[in-house]
Amino acid sequence: MTDARFLLEDGHAALEISGSGPRPAAVSLRGPRARVEARLHGRGRTWRAVLPLRAARWGGPQLPLPTGEYRLHIDEGDATDALPPAAALPLTQLPGLRAAWAEGLLRVGPPVDPAYDSGEGQAALERRYATSRQPLENAVFFESFYGRTAGCNPLAIDRELARVAPTVTRYWSVVDLSVAVPDGAVAVVEGSPEWWRARAAARLLVVNDWLRRRFVRKPGQTVLQTWHGTPLKRLALHRPGFDPRRMLAVIREGRRWNILLAQSPYAARVLSRAYAFRRRPVWVEGYPRNDSLQTDDGATTRRNLGIALDERVLLYAPTWRDDREAMVDFLDPAALAAAADAVVLVRGHTRTLQPGEDARGPRVIDVTGFPDTARLLAAADALITDYSSVMFDFSITGKPIYFLVPDLEHYRGELRGFYFDLLDAAPGPVVRTQDELERALDDVDPEIFRERYERFQRVFVAREDGRAGERVVARILDQGLVDRE
Repeated sequence: MTDARFLLEDGHAALEISGSGPRPAAVSLRGPRARVEARLHGRGRTWRAVLPLRAARWGGPQLPLPTGEYRLHIDEGDATDALPPAAALPLTQLPGLRAAWAEGLLRVGPPVDPAYDSGEGQAALERRYATSRQPLENAVFFESFYGRTAGCNPLAIDRELARVAPTVTRYWSVVDLSVAVPDGAVAVVEGSPEWWRARAAARLLVVNDWLRRRFVRKPGQTVLQTWHGTPLKRLALHRPGFDPRRMLAVIREGRRWNILLAQSPYAARVLSRAYAFRRRPVWVEGYPRNDSLQTDDGATTRRNLGIALDERVLLYAPTWRDDREAMVDFLDPAALAAAADAVVLVRGHTRTLQPGEDARGPRVIDVTGFPDTARLLAAADALITDYSSVMFDFSITGKPIYFLVPDLEHYRGELRGFYFDLLDAAPGPVVRTQDELERALDDVDPEIFRERYERFQRVFVAREDGRAGERVVARILDQGLVDRE
């Protein structure tokens, strides 16, 4: 027989599994984006396995497990008897998360009070938020990719703001407490009373995607939309097909923004038109998230990922697809790692973070949840992508780019469409299959694309000089969006 209970260890949540008979060789919990190993106790008639409900990744801090399902795995070793599932445990509020256990499956959710984790509870918080008259704080509310990470342009702006105006309060919207926020920032879990209060109280909101849920701008409140990439694929009002509801939603969203940040004049034109963002300021300053590419040699990131400095590193970073939830499966990363004698970093789009799971294999590291993409770009020797805006950011480095596009006709002609001809502008080889990609990696001299590459840089990343964050934060302070003191 086995039994189970939740417990606290030094203030942190853990799951204890206990049983009779010889101790198993190993016990673990395995989820789509995290795994934890148990500490085993006991010899002989009984045993205990204590599984911490927190994990550290890429050299970061120990944080509560991400929201999701975790299956119990038992390597029985000498304990050859079948182990029946442990007793069920109801949904329990624990430090940093909520968890329930039944039939060998742990379900983890964010630590939102059950009183508010319902349609009625959220409606009450929304009404309170909408009618709030609380005075604004000298604070910024940051959100990156709907709270799935604390990264991108909001992270870079946070870091510069903390440097030059450390008295400003910095709230970070997160889906759960597995998302590491910057030092000195305050994490607020989406949907919690604290989240709604911070959203109403901050003088400045810095976001890189749509504002979800109900939004009511408070007097004196400003929204800075940094967006998250220069567009190749058609966006918003420019997407194929006429959908009146989508068009209304896009126009309503664009009206929520006071200021739009763009990487280049090209991006400013496209984003302004796609979101009907007219007669309001567009800051064409480059992307703060890329500032570190001017100084980062990638060594620290390689060390945190367990990669030697002399290893060849290929970063595979495709965009998401409107017709599927999980990351595309056009590439076998383990086979590529073997063929190219390289470590392959797999970077799915943030929209595939929660529905997907980590890619695994020899010399394969899934970095979909890694918070700072620029650090990955600095650590990689070459990029493999398709239609992702990461192509523009990576071009700052001058390193080779390869385009794996098996679905080019479908994506360009039916799914999204492009703003410019990728085949004409691509600053690297465009291939359709993994075999073609492997041959290009071996045989194609990147120098033959030098003229195209330099033209690509002039058009799309000319403002990327390593000081975009300084310029953006200077404008924030100069315009009084928050106070330095």
